Amino acid sequence: MDVVSDAIFAVRTGRPSSDRVRVGGHWCARLDPYDGAGFHIVLQGSCWLLPDGGAPVVLGPGDVVLLPHGTGHVLADAPADPATVARAVPFGPWRDGSLPRPALPVSREREVEMLCGKYRLDRDHVHPLLAELPSVVHLPNRAGAHPELRAAVELLGGELDELRPGSGIALPGLLDLLLVYAIRSWLAESTAGAWPAVLGDPVTAAALRALHSDPAAPWTTDRLAAEAGVSRPTLARRFTTLVGRPPMAYLTWWRLTRAAALLRETEAPLASVARRVGYSSPYALSHAFRREFGTTPGRYRATGGDPVADGSRRHHPRHGPRGRDEAGAGPATQARP
Repeated sequence: MDVVSDAIFAVRTGRPSSDRVRVGGHWCARLDPYDGAGFHIVLQGSCWLLPDGGAPVVLGPGDVVLLPHGTGHVLADAPADPATVARAVPFGPWRDGSLPRPALPVSREREVEMLCGKYRLDRDHVHPLLAELPSVVHLPNRAGAHPELRAAVELLGGELDELRPGSGIALPGLLDLLLVYAIRSWLAESTAGAWPAVLGDPVTAAALRALHSDPAAPWTTDRLAAEAGVSRPTLARRFTTLVGRPPMAYLTWWRLTRAAALLRETEAPLASVARRVGYSSPYALSHAFRREFGTTPGRYRATGGDPVADGSRRHHPRHGPRGRDEAGAGPATQARP
């Protein structure tokens, strides 16, 4: 796979969920912080998004907003003062109709229709590309901008108009596309953060494509440099500067992160998982896995990767290419198949 696909695969748990919401008049609803990524698509009308600790964002027809870190926020018909925000009703009961809505005259022009939902993510193993996304990614509906994202929004709107055969597969698939296209759009437009620069550098991008397309291969820095078409020192310097750690240390981290996802999402035997991520034996994988995650693969799988359920696990702060203790990474040659 590629870096963006792998970054999503490593943290995805379960299926995305969504609700179609139509409301009018004066309204204000709160969504508390949560583990996962939230999104809103305005299908009709306009409203305001008021993120906790952030600047208000006005959303118009066709706008997409992604909240990749599950930031708490308020949705409202207009900018609201702190007192109004404090009285916002919870989104869940408000959406479900178990809380009364304001009985005010509503013109068709003031009606708002949205698709609101979330992706369930494992926050313990977030790839640094996703970690550096801003708390609010606003992608306005501008002519000619983000054509793939616009197409996904139109398809989602059509799929929601009526219950069609196969919608149980089509809708989650379109929601997955929405996440991919939103991240692509951010990467294309962002002038801040490391990862747009990482993927924009031809040498580092080529090395990452090679590592992610076949993480189990017996990679060395020399072989990876040949794949990227540069010398070993050039690859080491550019990769380390942009990504934040040497290529082989990144590979070790990624192999273990991928192993965690396979343990969480599949029933493959440990020996099979070890082979798929480049370790010669279950013992070699177990040794490296415990060093990285503070628990054994068996315990990790038994608890579904939940650090609370596994009392032996400690919080491990060394996830991602930046800030990890390099001595703990181990040479990639130890993980050859």
